[in-house]
Amino acid sequence: MTYTAWIIITASLVGLSCGLIGVFLILRKTAMMADAISHTVLLGIVLAFLVTNEVSGPMMLIGGIGSGLLTAFLVQSLHSLGVQHDASMGIIFTTLFAIGVILISTSVGNAHLDIQHALMGEITFIPFDTTHLPLIGSVPKATLLLFSVFLIVLVFIIAFYKEWKITSFDPALAVSIGIPALAMHYLFMALVSVTTVASFDAVGAIMVVAMLITPASAAYLWTDRLAIMLILSSLFGVLAAISGYYIAVFLDASISGSMAFSTGIFFMVSFIGSPKHGLLSKCRRPSRANQTSI
Repeated sequence: MTYTAWIIITASLVGLSCGLIGVFLILRKTAMMADAISHTVLLGIVLAFLVTNEVSGPMMLIGGIGSGLLTAFLVQSLHSLGVQHDASMGIIFTTLFAIGVILISTSVGNAHLDIQHALMGEITFIPFDTTHLPLIGSVPKATLLLFSVFLIVLVFIIAFYKEWKITSFDPALAVSIGIPALAMHYLFMALVSVTTVASFDAVGAIMVVAMLITPASAAYLWTDRLAIMLILSSLFGVLAAISGYYIAVFLDASISGSMAFSTGIFFMVSFIGSPKHGLLSKCRRPSRANQTSI
């Protein structure tokens, strides 16, 4: 497979996983938790590196998941003490991210881990770091990891579809019928964390946030059905990855940045042209009402 194909496949897997997770972030009105966790996983990655002296492997996932769960726990704890939810997220994610930055500056040394890498990723180098699979051949390690994470996310969403749906729309109802809403919340935060960590090295924090929030927000404008919303969000994520790559080639710009920009284009098209919630459809409604009254 070609160099370009591996980059597009890797970015598309990010779009698929983040698109699925992002829908529930939007429905739970916790979209900015994606921003918080995408930054605080840096601390978990740095701590894992200090233990293993490696910038890849299972310890990175463990460190990132732990950091994500710690973020969710601390945000929830501050909120329960009377601090506003958005303020809690701002306090926790800036503090933990700052600790990660300080550790990179003082303890990591010359490792391939820096602030630019954390924000923008290194997707152009993904095809060069490969592993050999029987019957398939050489596959980039990041692509294999992202494919595994996508399968994990897909399995958990299918297996607990009813629980995710009820806890997202009505947590009180979920508790009343015996669904452990708090446990589902932390399981969901673990899925957000593992998706973020797996995407982090390839595309960086900026594209992770864009892929988690923007395709799901665009899908939300097109449909009120959860299953269709999940499909549309994933589709928008994949299309943004593909179109973003070619925008980057045309402009000779950052690939991750261009992909994040593409998610914004899809949202703007949805915001303007959606037949139910789009700007044009809302502009037509008053005129139709006026015509009826006349």
